[in-house]
Order: sequence, then C-alpha cells, then structure tokens
Amino acid sequence: MFKKLDKYIIKTFFGPFIFIFSVLFFIFIVNIIWIQLGQFLGKGLSYWEILKLLFYMGVSVVTLVLPLTILLSSIMTFGEFGERYELAAMKAAGISLTRIMMPLFFTVSFLAVLLFFFSNNIIPDFQRKAKNMFYNIATTKPALNFTPGQFIDQIPGYQVKFDKILGKNGENIEGVFVHKKANSYENQQSIVAKRGKFSPTKDGYFLKLTLYDGYIFEDDIANKDYRDRQKQPDQSIKFDTLVSHFDISDLIAQAIEDQKISDDYRFQNYTELNKSIADNRKDNKISFKNISDEFISQTNNYINYVDITKPRQAVAPQIKLDTVNEKKKLEMLYSAYNKIKNLNNANTAKQEQILTSVKYYSKIVMYQQRIFAYSVTCIIFFLIGSSLGSIIRKGGMGLPVVIAIVIFIIFYVLNLTMENLSWAGKMNPYVAAWLPNILLFPFGIWLTYKALTDSQVFDVEKYKTFFKPITTLFTKSKEHKRYQ
Repeated sequence: MFKKLDKYIIKTFFGPFIFIFSVLFFIFIVNIIWIQLGQFLGKGLSYWEILKLLFYMGVSVVTLVLPLTILLSSIMTFGEFGERYELAAMKAAGISLTRIMMPLFFTVSFLAVLLFFFSNNIIPDFQRKAKNMFYNIATTKPALNFTPGQFIDQIPGYQVKFDKILGKNGENIEGVFVHKKANSYENQQSIVAKRGKFSPTKDGYFLKLTLYDGYIFEDDIANKDYRDRQKQPDQSIKFDTLVSHFDISDLIAQAIEDQKISDDYRFQNYTELNKSIADNRKDNKISFKNISDEFISQTNNYINYVDITKPRQAVAPQIKLDTVNEKKKLEMLYSAYNKIKNLNNANTAKQEQILTSVKYYSKIVMYQQRIFAYSVTCIIFFLIGSSLGSIIRKGGMGLPVVIAIVIFIIFYVLNLTMENLSWAGKMNPYVAAWLPNILLFPFGIWLTYKALTDSQVFDVEKYKTFFKPITTLFTKSKEHKRYQ
C-alpha cells in the first residue's frame, strides 16, 4: 500500500526537481542560443519559427539535464531531511534508510526508463527536424545571411564579400566585391564598389543590388584560343550607379521544414543504429583490406612475383649491393630512398583516411550506447546524491549544489576524455561510452554503504585526528608550551 510517508518523500523530491530541471534546461538552451543564434537571426524568420527551432535543438540537452537534476534534487531532498531532523525521526521510528530511499529509487528508475524511450524515440525525430530546418534556413533568403569580411556563395552563380554591413535590417553595405563564377573558358567578371544597398523585389523571387561608385573588370575570353586571349586588353568600366538583379527563386521556394536530409546516424533509434554499425564495420573492413593490399603490393613486389611463378621455376638470384659499381650503387640507393619516402607519404595520407573512418564508427557506437548509458547514470547519480544528502545533512542551495556540480564536472570531463580517446582509435567505443558509469558506480555503492552505516565521511575532526601524527612533524611547538 502506498503510504503517506512515501507520498511525502516523493512530494519533497519533486519540489526542487521541477525547479532545478527548469533552471538547468534554460541554462543549456541559453548556451545553444549563444553559439547558434547568429546563424539564423536576421533571416526574416518569425518568432514562432525561431522558438520552434530552439525547441528542436533544446530537446537533446535533456539527456544531460535529467541526470544532473536527479543528482541535485537527491542531495537537497535528503539534506533537508537531515537538516530538519526528519531523517533522525524516521530512523527513531524504526524506518531504515533503505526503506526511506526506496520510493525515490523506484521514481528515479521510472524517470530513467522514460529517458531511454525519450532518447530512443523522440530525440532522433527532433534532431532530424532541427538539422533540416538549419539547412533550409541557411539556403533561404541568402541576402540576409552575409558575414562581413567573408566570401559567401549562396547567391547562385556569384561569390560576394562585404567589408561592412550597416542599417537596421542590414541593407546598407560598404566595401563591396562581387565575382561571377565562371570556368577558364568563359568570360570573367568582377565588380568592386565603395558602397551599395540590398533590397528584395515585390515578387520576392529576385534580389536587387544597387552599387555606387565602383568599377567593373571584365575579360572577354569566351570561345578564343590562348593567343587571342593574350591580346585582350585589361578592361575596366567606371560607374556611378549599377543595378543588378539576382534570381533566388529556387532558394525562396524551399520550405523551412522540408525534410531533405535523412542519412544522419543521429536520426536513428537504438535498433536502427545496430544496422548502421554493422554496415559501417563491413565498409571499414573492406576499406582497410584494400589499404593493406595496396601497401603489400607496393613494398613487396618480389613476393607477388614468386606467388605467380611455378614452384619448380628457377628464380633469378638477388643482386648483391657490394658487387655493384659505385655509380650504380648510388642510383639503387637513391631509388630505394625515393621509394621509402613515397611509401611514407602514402602511409601518412592513409592514416588520415583510417582515423576518419575510425572516428565516424566511434561516433555511431557511442551515440547508440549513450541512449542507454545516460539512463543508468540517472540511477547512479541518485545513489550518490541521496547518500551524500543523508551524510552532510545540509539542504538548500549551498554546499549540496557545490558538491553536485563537482561530481557532474568529473562525470562530464570523463565523458569528453573517453570520447576523444575513442575518436582517436585509442579506446574501444563501447568501453568509452560506459567507462564514466563504471567508474562512478563503485563510488555510489561506497557512499550508500557509508550512509546506511551512519559513517561520518565529512567529519573534519576525524581526519585531523587521523593525520595528526604526520602534521605534528611539520609544525613547531608554540612558545607557551615551554612553561607548561
């Protein structure tokens, strides 16, 4: 039967849980906004579209926000129980700490299972929507996506660069450079102007660029041979005002939420990722075998020759270097040196190819394993948080928050370290995905044992007494002790 005490414990837990989850989710979203906001502001999007994009992007942070929320809420809940002597009253009534932790353990287990289904079924769909929306935004209304000082080629057929972008809507520009894309057999054209102004046409399918005080540089070389091109004079036309229209109908026709990208592993659930991992492993095996065969054929042509000859056929003896004259010897050594140098360069290039394949494979594996690993992290963080809260017996936003943040930073650093080692091919990605949990789980069990046995883990006086024989060796006696 669900007792009133269990209801009270769960109610006390969900109070800080909802507040902390909201605060952390907002902090993580702000971090995303800080990094990504510049990529879609000024694109003519409505507030609803911006909020929708932020929501699509923010859903994925739940995988980190929920474990940290459980850690903080557990410490604060049991810390408040200890600070208000409610924990002592429960124990005095014959209720063990295990029984007190049990309702929250089942609650956190339910949240962990919920996180797994959320990460497995909902996050991939939102990742797909976010990435497609970003792609469509990047290719829609390109006139409002210019970055000062950088070449951009979103206008079909042209590359443009501006030194400054001014005006309320970024319509005024200074230091304009426009280059028409053309191959070496077409007319070349570049435009330079001191200032200009962007304005869309009424139908919205053309972009109007008005330039002031500039030059047009054009080379008329189409359908002419090399000698005729050399005879062409350098042409430059000065203008006061130049109006150009760029056709952007294909870009405008793209809907913001069209699903054009579908081949990303982050769009797949746990089961679908198994097939992706198997296919990637198969492709890597074929690729690595081809690389191996290529190096063997380049470094050991003699063995390949022996393999294709008949067993009884005599093989010409190898030439001894000492019997060759000096000039021929130098030629042979130089040829061998060049061959080794070329093989070394090829080996360096192949290493980059191998590392790229290994990194992509590790990314898929770690993404799949973390779908389940972060759910287990929730339970481990509950064991750590509830045990720490019952030991330190401090509630509120002071010491519990500091301890929880330190533990989470350790977990986060371990995650990043294992991730980098796995991407570099120095650690198995399956081990890398689970190692932070494997390292923290014994710590959680140890803290739970200490909490169940009422151990004073954070008793400073206890540690002073333990280290007193050592500290006395490095401290001087005070003057007044001579006269005692």
